[in-house]
Amino acid sequence: MLTLHYHPATVAAAIAIVMEELSLDYLPVFVDFAQGAQQSPAHLALNPKGRVPVLITDAGTLTETGAILDWLAAMFGPHLIPDDVFDAARMRETMYYLASTMHVNHAHRMRGARWADLPASHADMTAKVPQTMTASCAYLESHLDLAPFAVTGALTLADAYLYVVVRWASGDGVDMTAFPKLSAHQVMMADRFAVRAVVNKGLMA
Repeated sequence: MLTLHYHPATVAAAIAIVMEELSLDYLPVFVDFAQGAQQSPAHLALNPKGRVPVLITDAGTLTETGAILDWLAAMFGPHLIPDDVFDAARMRETMYYLASTMHVNHAHRMRGARWADLPASHADMTAKVPQTMTASCAYLESHLDLAPFAVTGALTLADAYLYVVVRWASGDGVDMTAFPKLSAHQVMMADRFAVRAVVNKGLMA
């Protein structure tokens, strides 16, 4: 049995979507950020970074969304990684961009204490978020296939990751009507059985 430690407002939802796509049995464990559970000794024993997702497997514990997704595909769903080596690299290029740039842009809205101490600095970071998230959406709109999937003509790991991160954009002040291909991807993914299952289980806010 796989165990996923998650919070519904985080990218952990991408892990749940992929596990639903693969029809895997897993136990979701809610990490209550409001109570500081991510910093509890029990959680820190699983992930010293104090974050989610955390996936507990028979082989051990994994953290970091991209690594978990790669492991899930290698173990249970190789069809979620393109056969073509270059297309597989493009898939990971997309995922690494989401992790290293767009997710960080989003986090500046409510996690400013990670980067600065002064309240004025936090306010400045928050004010910048609509601009940086819009720039990220513009990059994705112009560089991904989105015809209708993120890369290639089939669902890959990048689609689950992209869906969750872009889902935050409207709340970050992005006018999504300016990005019709990304918006269409959101609609398509929202209608997939896996995404509906994740929503119905309360694993995505």
